[in-house]
Amino acid sequence: MTDADAAAAARAAAASSTTVVPGVEDLVKAAVSTLRVAAAAAGIDPSDVEDTVARTLAFVRRRIDADYSIDTFGFDEDFTENVALPLLRPLYKSWFRVEVKGIENIPATGGALVVANHSGTVAVDSLMTQVAVHDAHPQHRFLRGLGADLVFRTPFLGTFARRTGSTLASNPDAERLLRGGEIVGVWPEGFKGVGKPFSERYKLQRFGRGGFVAAALRSEVPIVPCAIVGAEEIYPMIGNLKTLARLIGAPYFPVTPTFPLLGPLGLIPLPSKWIIEFGPPIDTSVLGPDAADDPMLVFDLTDQVRETIQQSLYSLLMQRRSVFF
Repeated sequence: MTDADAAAAARAAAASSTTVVPGVEDLVKAAVSTLRVAAAAAGIDPSDVEDTVARTLAFVRRRIDADYSIDTFGFDEDFTENVALPLLRPLYKSWFRVEVKGIENIPATGGALVVANHSGTVAVDSLMTQVAVHDAHPQHRFLRGLGADLVFRTPFLGTFARRTGSTLASNPDAERLLRGGEIVGVWPEGFKGVGKPFSERYKLQRFGRGGFVAAALRSEVPIVPCAIVGAEEIYPMIGNLKTLARLIGAPYFPVTPTFPLLGPLGLIPLPSKWIIEFGPPIDTSVLGPDAADDPMLVFDLTDQVRETIQQSLYSLLMQRRSVFF
């Protein structure tokens, strides 16, 4: 073989290798084309697929470049918008088919305290309320939840909660968030509400000492009562293995019609129909911050909020056609 022949062979080999081994851009284009075909076959708008791929690639790039911020509470807005909320939306839209009412009662700007009933054996209601506030509100506001210590001590769950805006349920943290103009969510029934038996569904438990009311009074922000219907039926709790719960350090160990009988399959929530209603706000600014130091006033206002939510639950239950439709 002459030198000219060898050079020609080398050029041919190089051209062949370039064709066989595509670049990253070619791979992305091929993947998008494949997804477009699959989306069209599934009846999904192909442009939605392209938007999702573009947002995902942009998110990955920002994480690589450290082009995102985390506040002093651990809230990662970029992670929440591009990872957490997209993961929760299929449950919200397709599984529970959440209907939102009264979203106009959440202010467009400034702080507010959303107070909701708590139920469902597993606290999915707090997650769905987060999605409702962000997706249904015209300003797409974030709900900063107040959670129990157990949440933040649980591996993975604690990190996820922090990144999506939740923090420990304490008055100083709640007041900092409210004064900073955030929408704060509290579920004052706590584990008493989430872990109550199915026979007591939609019957509110005690609201504690009214610490959330005192935080709203000191911060001079409105209190927005929130009633959630549908969460009670996702894991109907028909029993509680208290001894086992104490052994693992849990507030309760639920027995439902499907768990633990069906093992991991029993962890799939039932597809109940949900309604989340935000009631008219209760103005606390007229009372002044010093009202937080009046135990009787705090107790009366706490009882007013609790009774408002209870009556809203009864009203929504009357409107609901059935548990699943």
